[in-house]
Amino acid sequence: MQHFSLELHLNTRKDKDKLSDRLLKACIQGDRKAQRKLYEQLAPKMFPVCLRYMNNREMAEDVMQDGFVTLFSKLDSYSGTGSFEGWARKIFVNTALMQLRRNDVLKESDNLDDAWDIGSPDPSAIQEIGHKELLELIAELPPGFRTVFNMYVIEGYSHKEIADELGISENTSRSQLQRARVILQKKILEKQG
Repeated sequence: MQHFSLELHLNTRKDKDKLSDRLLKACIQGDRKAQRKLYEQLAPKMFPVCLRYMNNREMAEDVMQDGFVTLFSKLDSYSGTGSFEGWARKIFVNTALMQLRRNDVLKESDNLDDAWDIGSPDPSAIQEIGHKELLELIAELPPGFRTVFNMYVIEGYSHKEIADELGISENTSRSQLQRARVILQKKILEKQG
């Protein structure tokens, strides 16, 4: 019984992968219905990514639209190795980062290196809050802190990768992350009374 269930799951997965491959090929060939279907599948997953970086619904919608333009123009460069959704997510993150750089909201990051005397955050405070509440608190962070926090904690970038992407030093990336954690800790403790 277990073997049959696993085999059915694997066959369903293979059928799903074939469907995805067909959908991607149709999108590459310019099939508008296929592109619409791909948009409808990805948009609900990518909009929260854009919103986390932009912290403004209107700007996040603009970034998402720009991200889809980039995605469809680069679709033929997807090699098929790794998750398509992960590949697409990277496009949306990079689109958001380009928008932040264009608006120069990250330039203040370098000027904040010596601005605060902060201690280490208490990790237990962050563990006691719900996912939705934590995302809301992250959204309240200043843009530089929020961007580094998202890239490091949520997207899994290294400090070197963040520094390269944002044009800041690795030390600035580390200090931005540290400050973001301290601010989040204080906000969580305030919420908990």
